[in-house]
Amino acid sequence: MKSVAVLPGDGIGPEVTSAALDAVDRLNLPLDLRFGDIGWECWREEGNPVPQRTWKLLEETDTCLLGAITSKPLREAEAELPPGLRGTGLTFVSPVIQLRQRLNLYANIRPVTDLVDGRFDFTVIRENTEGLYAGFDVHGLDDALWNAVRDHPNAQASGAAATSVTLRLQTEFGMDRLLRHGFAYARSRGHHRLTLVDKPNVLRHSSNHLRERLELIAGDYPDIETEILNVDAVALWMVRRPERFGVLVAENMFGDILSDLGAGVMGGLGLAPSGNIGDHGSYFEPVHGSAPGMAGQDRANPMAMLLAVAQMLDHLDLAVPGEEIRAAVRAVAERRTTVTYDMGGTSGTQEVARAVAGELAPAESAAETTAPRAGRAPSDDLVDRLARLDTASVSDALDSLGVGGVLAGIAPRVPGTRAAGRAFTVTYQPVDDTGEGFRNAANYLDDVPEGSFVVVDNAGSTTCTNWGSLLTSLAQRRGVRGTALHGSARDIAEIRAAGYPLYSTGATMVSGKNRVELAATGRDVTVGGITVRPGDIVVADDNGVLVVPDAYAAEVAERAEGVERTEGAIGAAVAAGLRLDEARLRYGYAKPWDGGRQPSHA
Repeated sequence: MKSVAVLPGDGIGPEVTSAALDAVDRLNLPLDLRFGDIGWECWREEGNPVPQRTWKLLEETDTCLLGAITSKPLREAEAELPPGLRGTGLTFVSPVIQLRQRLNLYANIRPVTDLVDGRFDFTVIRENTEGLYAGFDVHGLDDALWNAVRDHPNAQASGAAATSVTLRLQTEFGMDRLLRHGFAYARSRGHHRLTLVDKPNVLRHSSNHLRERLELIAGDYPDIETEILNVDAVALWMVRRPERFGVLVAENMFGDILSDLGAGVMGGLGLAPSGNIGDHGSYFEPVHGSAPGMAGQDRANPMAMLLAVAQMLDHLDLAVPGEEIRAAVRAVAERRTTVTYDMGGTSGTQEVARAVAGELAPAESAAETTAPRAGRAPSDDLVDRLARLDTASVSDALDSLGVGGVLAGIAPRVPGTRAAGRAFTVTYQPVDDTGEGFRNAANYLDDVPEGSFVVVDNAGSTTCTNWGSLLTSLAQRRGVRGTALHGSARDIAEIRAAGYPLYSTGATMVSGKNRVELAATGRDVTVGGITVRPGDIVVADDNGVLVVPDAYAAEVAERAEGVERTEGAIGAAVAAGLRLDEARLRYGYAKPWDGGRQPSHA
């Protein structure tokens, strides 16, 4: 079991973190997630964006997943402190800088992958602790710095008090460990070229030092070709011919710029993950910022966070599920039907995460993963939308419209399955006394359309069965999405092994062959006062089974999506430290189908 410190942060951080973890939860990974505090609210309340309790959590866990962090300039940061902490000498230092420096996370790993066409797949590895971002940034020079720059004509014209200097720090220790990490990373990923990115024609002495270290260390990696390119040339070729690169290694500022350019090449910051690695610590995050203006709007792209989770799993030696997540994100990105605004779509954060989860989960019906058939059920937008939703959310939406839908007493027989489809109704009746024996009562399955959800009514009888392993096998071959049985089933162990979504009133071993006969198909069925009409949408999961009347399906889907957006926003807000009652008020818990919009007085 690996332990992970989860720090949702602020802005959209809690939203993308919650959405990604909900999706990844389908993989049942051996992870112990431990949540902690970091970011702007910690600064505003405590005067410290990384509280001591968070450092303790980081010491106790194997790695860290970070949502997003808000940083503001010195004046704005000071102004947002509690009155009692203003003027006390507290200085806001970006939490990500604190993490990188205190944990000595010297390598920033930024994969750049073409998720749609697979044309390129390279990685920018940026030095995290030195370079122009090392913190040697001074305005108003002392004698030592003034003596270094005083001969420059602009410095002479300005004077020491009106001159600023930033030093590019490059040490042999820092360069060597970065280069070795880059070579090892290239070898582990099967890349055969390492490109060192710098500006040797201008920064001659520091660049020559870096070149010497590269030539020395490259001797230990004869299987990997090396080259040194100017940063501006690399920027051009990243846009024009990104497929030529394998691993790019760069000092801090150059690596920062190129990695963001890489995010643009792959489609935007909403797709860009990042890992920060040291010898004894690490954290993983989406590249995008906290975007506080978007917080609570369910608009942020969760794909970068999902890919950051995949990168984290690679680091924890769980590469197989990491690749599963990347494949799921890739599948959703390729379809472009469920993507956020930054990718040209209209879907929300939760909806995109659910779409990725659908690629990760055991199929929405076993018929779609275990059935030996070539095709998939015909696309049905309303069914697909409802299939991605929890039945509790769908039930809330039905309740808000005054419509009943729960098929009471019909329980899941195969835990962990979920399914949705158009109802194909079947009605049984007791056999008469003619003594004709077996009536071929299940032959209706030959006529069930692909993508249907079979609803069988045997008046709730548990004295004999109307479903078993043979019917399950046939249903899977025909692409039936599931069965709700107002009666009894048998062969439960075999059906569970097949992973078929079966829900029934009871289970018994007594066959119905000579006890019931087919009365009709395509007739309205009533279960516990709820009527199922042919063509209605049946939605089922571990909570049970409910029916959405076809006439209400579009409105129910919209309201249920609003419920899940609202509850996701509330959960994220609470995880970020907001009181539950305040979060419910802020996000419109009383009417979640309104999309979680804030009431006008909030």
